[in-house]
Amino acid sequence: MRDKVGAAASDFNRRAVPKDVIESEWLARDGWPLRRLDWQAEAPRGSILFMTGRADFYEKYLETFHDFHSRGWNVTTADWRGQGGSGRCGPHPHVGHIEDFAIWIDDLTALVAEWRASHPGPHILVGHSMGGHLLLRALTEQRVHPDAAILSAPMLAPAGGGMPEWTAQLIAKFMCGIGRATRRAWKVSEKPLEPEVLRQGLLTHDADRYSDEFFWFHERPFVRLGPASWRWVERAYASTRLLRDTKRLVAMDVPLLCLATSTDELVDHPTIERAMRLLPNAQMKLFGQECAHEILREADEVRDDALQSCFEFLDQVAPKT
Repeated sequence: MRDKVGAAASDFNRRAVPKDVIESEWLARDGWPLRRLDWQAEAPRGSILFMTGRADFYEKYLETFHDFHSRGWNVTTADWRGQGGSGRCGPHPHVGHIEDFAIWIDDLTALVAEWRASHPGPHILVGHSMGGHLLLRALTEQRVHPDAAILSAPMLAPAGGGMPEWTAQLIAKFMCGIGRATRRAWKVSEKPLEPEVLRQGLLTHDADRYSDEFFWFHERPFVRLGPASWRWVERAYASTRLLRDTKRLVAMDVPLLCLATSTDELVDHPTIERAMRLLPNAQMKLFGQECAHEILREADEVRDDALQSCFEFLDQVAPKT
């Protein structure tokens, strides 16, 4: 598998932005500036828009961008409003805050429209974790219309850690009600409402790829973001509940590949399984305990397997001409 998938990327420097990449600023409809990256292929077979997860920044996925770009895809990405290099929506620079996920859906809708108009098809949307949640929500609400989509560990429901969802949301509502809406909802762990645990174990088994994040924190300090706010937590539960609308799911027929791991401790895997069964044109590549949440930043064996599934899927839905 390494020879088939990873060889081209084996010498790629994950800690440097390639010279032919264009970093720019894209303005949302209300004028909010989002940091954007474009990597044009010489003879593109199509275009990919990749949207990252909560607290992410696009440098974390340069290696994955290279994997798609080296196979002839234009690659575009942008940091979500309020994280990475796209400013902050709350008073604290290290707390991820948003008043409502609908703001992100509006940003995504406008970005996709501009991207489709300026980049050749086929048009493929890729979303990781929170990005996968927002992408699927936009798809089921008929806000975006790509030729195909890939979701990586989509946050279709947060992992509950044994706490009922209604209880977790009620706690978040209470904290917002007492004036803590923009305050952090947890300390260091990526698991809200849970005791602190080792963060790397939740994300990837690959220590080198995990450490890339800290390299970029030093190189570009403005990308660093910590826990989410209580408002983010409360709105996350409200937004994910919208993705349980059976009628919308069965009506969404865009070809879709979902990469998932049954042992994910950050998103609820059974909710992903139920959604994939309802979507009429979806397939899933499932991993187990060998894979943590950041599937495309995992150890080579897992990562290469996931990428091979992506490439085979794209050959099905957007064959080379």
